[in-house]
Amino acid sequence: MLDIRKLKELVRLMVANDLSEIDLRDSDEQVTLRRQGPHQDPQIVTTPATSSVTPAAPAPAAAAATETDAADQGLLRIESPMVGTFYSAPNPDAEPFVAVGATVGPETNVCVIEAMKIFNEIKAECSGTIEKVLVSNAEAVEFGQALFLVRPA
Repeated sequence: MLDIRKLKELVRLMVANDLSEIDLRDSDEQVTLRRQGPHQDPQIVTTPATSSVTPAAPAPAAAAATETDAADQGLLRIESPMVGTFYSAPNPDAEPFVAVGATVGPETNVCVIEAMKIFNEIKAECSGTIEKVLVSNAEAVEFGQALFLVRPA
C-alpha cells in the first residue's frame, strides 16, 4: 500500500514542476498521476505491476491500417513504458538495435527512449521474432504506445 505522505509529496512536486504525468513502478505496484490541465488536481491510478508486453488486440475497423490487422493476431506488443522520443539505435551512426526478422529474448535491447534528457534502454521482455516496427526513428511516443509486434517463440 502506498504511503499517503509520499503520494502527497509527489502531487506537490508534480504541480510545482508543471508535470502532466508521473508513472512509477516497482515489482508489486504501479502508480500513475495525471493532470488534464495546469489548474486541475492530478488523477491517481494504481494497478498491480505488469510487464510492458501485452497481447496485440485487433484494431478498430476505422484504424485497420494502423498497428494491427487480421494477420497480426497472436502477436505480442512491445509497448513504450514512458512518454518520450523513440530512437531505434544507440547513436545516429549505429545500426538499429533490432529490425523486422530479428530474434529477441527478454533481455534484448530493442530501442532507446529519451525522456527529459535521460536515455532509457527498452528491453523486449518477451521471446520471439520482430514482425513489425510500428514507429519511426526520432518519433515522439506515448506511454503504452505499441512500438513493435513480436511473433512469440
